[in-house]
This record gives sequence, C-alpha cells and structure tokens, in this order.
Amino acid sequence: MAASGSPGSIRRICICAGPAATPSCWAVRPGTASATCSRSERVVIDEEVRREVREWLAANWSPGIDRAEWAHTVVDAGWAVPSWEPEWYGRGLTDTGSRIVAEEFAAVGAPGAGHDRANLFACTLHDCGTDEQKRRLIPPSIRGETKWCLLYSEPGAGSDLAGLRTRADRDGDDWVINGQKVWTSFATTADYGMLVARTDWDVPKHKGISFFMFPMRQPGVEIRPIHQITGESEFNEVFIENARVPADNMVGEPGAGWSVLQVALGYERRFMGDLARTSKNAKRPKPEKGGGLVQLARDFGRLGDAHVRQQIARVDALVAVNRWNRERSKTAVDRDESATLAALGKIAMSRILHETARVETEIIGAEAMLAGPDNPVGDAVTFRTLNAYFTSIGGGTDQIQRNIIGERILGLPKEPEPYRNTPFRDLPH
Repeated sequence: MAASGSPGSIRRICICAGPAATPSCWAVRPGTASATCSRSERVVIDEEVRREVREWLAANWSPGIDRAEWAHTVVDAGWAVPSWEPEWYGRGLTDTGSRIVAEEFAAVGAPGAGHDRANLFACTLHDCGTDEQKRRLIPPSIRGETKWCLLYSEPGAGSDLAGLRTRADRDGDDWVINGQKVWTSFATTADYGMLVARTDWDVPKHKGISFFMFPMRQPGVEIRPIHQITGESEFNEVFIENARVPADNMVGEPGAGWSVLQVALGYERRFMGDLARTSKNAKRPKPEKGGGLVQLARDFGRLGDAHVRQQIARVDALVAVNRWNRERSKTAVDRDESATLAALGKIAMSRILHETARVETEIIGAEAMLAGPDNPVGDAVTFRTLNAYFTSIGGGTDQIQRNIIGERILGLPKEPEPYRNTPFRDLPH
C-alpha cells in the first residue's frame, strides 16, 4: 500500500494486486478499492481522508468568508460532491469518505458539502446528461447560483404520471412546450425546471415522454401560487403556453424521458428520506431524531409516563431503520445498482413524520391547537401536524411506493397492464 497525490488534490492511498496490476486508489467509487481493502486498510484510508479534509478546512475556511467565494472554492476543490469523479467536480470518494467530508465540514460550521450541494438536479445531470450539459449546468447548480424546480405532475397525471399531456413539438433548434403542471415547489424563484413532456403520441405512453431542462424565466410561463393549510404557498400551478426550450437542453434521447425520470425520482425519494421541516416560528430541535421528543416530554412533565416513552421509542426505532435503509440506498446508487431501495426511505419518512406529529400532539396536549409566534412550541407542533401528510403524496404517493417495493424488491406479480402496448393517442381518456 502506497500513498500518492498531486497538487490541489487529496492524497491517495493505493493498493496493488500483483506486480502487473494497475493501482486502485481509495478515491474511487465503491466496488474497486473498497472491495480489495482489509478492515485495517480501510481504517487507514478513512483516517487519511479525515486528516486531508481537516487540513484543507484549516487552510481555507473562515466564518467571515464571502459565501459566494466559498462556494466557488469548495466546488473547485472537489469537496462539494466528493463522491463524484474528479473530472466532474468531485474527488471520487467512496460513500464512507463522503460522509467523513460532510462530518468535518459540519464540525467547523462550513457549508457546501454533501446535501448542501448534491441536489437531485445536479445528480440527475451527472448520471444522465451529456458532457456539454454537465459542464454548462452542474457548476452553477452545485455552487447554489442556479435554482431549480420539478415540472412533473399535472391535473390529470399525478399518480399515473405516464399519462401526462403536456406536449413538446420540435421547431428548428427548439422544442415548443404547451401544457400545465401542478404542485410545483419553488417555481416562483426557479431558473430552470426539470420538465417531462410528450414528444410522441403514436407510441405507448411510457415511450413517448422526453426530459428537458426548461428555462423558467421566459414569456409564456405563468405561475400561480397555491394557498396551503399551513398558511404557506410553497406549491404552485405552472401554465406553459408556446414557451421554448433549446434542443440541447433535452436530457437523453427523444422518447427516453421515462428512464431519466426514474433516475430523478430515485434521487428525490432518497433525499426525502432525510427530510425534516419546521415552522418559521419553531425554536425546538427537529424531533425526528428521538432526542427532540425526549426533551419535549421532559419539558412538559410527560417523560415519566410509560405510554409516552413507548411512543417515543417507536419513533426512534423508525428513524433508526430508515437511517440504515438510507445507507443501503446510497450504496446501491453509488454502485450504479437499482435505486429501488429509495422507496423504502421515502415511505419510512412519511411514517416518521406522521408518528412524530401524533406523539408531539399527545405530549403537549391542548397547546398543540395554539399556533403563532407567541407560542413557538405549539406553533411548531401545529405546523408539523398540518404539514406531515404531504410526504405521503410528494415524490410519489405511499401507494406507489408500496407497489414499487412489492414488485421490485419482494418480487410480487405486477398489476395487469391491458394498455401497455397501445399508442397514447388511442388510450381511453
């Protein structure tokens, strides 16, 4: 085992398998070095990663640094998404190495690594985009300069997303888009939307869909906020009339958008497995990690109640199982294996949020009905109770996730599809 490195890049520890073998470095995706390392060698590798990132942070990070400048520095150094290949703004670290990077950044309060930057838009482009698209769109995305939204669901195509009717017609170097999307988060601030639209009406519904990186700030795009029960307007309707998207912004081939969409949905479900939201007035730590519920019960004199302790333990068990499944899912994605396990994390987070809201309400009692800045605890619980059930819908309903788990993980028979090979325009509507 030998160390090697180059200026501006992390030192690599290489393991040679025989005199004629090419050295494989720890800074490679899982399945290479990690597969050939002994446990003691992996410990040395992990320590080397931690030492290198600590040294880099000590030399570069300052709490007063300009955040835009810092984002550029982190991306240029490959720390923003360290599991990606060096040629695509990463360092080729394994999942364990990436977690170490995120831990060290968090320890000094430095933003810019892990989920701060590895958003589902950049990840989808990384996996499915052309080299030109990656060079053009990934850097501003992981630097936080470009904002994105999802243009998937339609009034008549939610659970059956493949039934979408937003159309894209080729016109020279552009595609002309007409249609309506709904439940779009962050549409009012987005620069781009990941858009699925129908480009071929004469093939079965899954085969006529294409995937676009759609510019949002243009004529023909009207955004109408949807008022929610929480008092927010996070979601929007988006009306698109004769808006244009350059042909170079299509991800994948025409008609291959369903495959790209599955990659994007896999990342969305994986990230939703980490989801936790609080009210704007909330002062409490997020209770999805059992300690928050314990502190809440202690503050309200309920920790001595055996029933309350049992309910808290139930939530904590769900969180632990979800954490393990998230790690399984991340490893599968990093190895370019099936992202189906993300469905487990997504449906688990739905249950965690539902159960957390229920237990919080039980702990604080009638105070859960009092919302507002003068009652931050009750306000936070009220918000989470009202908001908890959106995870049962967003990113694919719980019912869809159960179908995925049943068919793709458990191997159960698929539902009948009598119109599987019918051209979309001939389907009954």
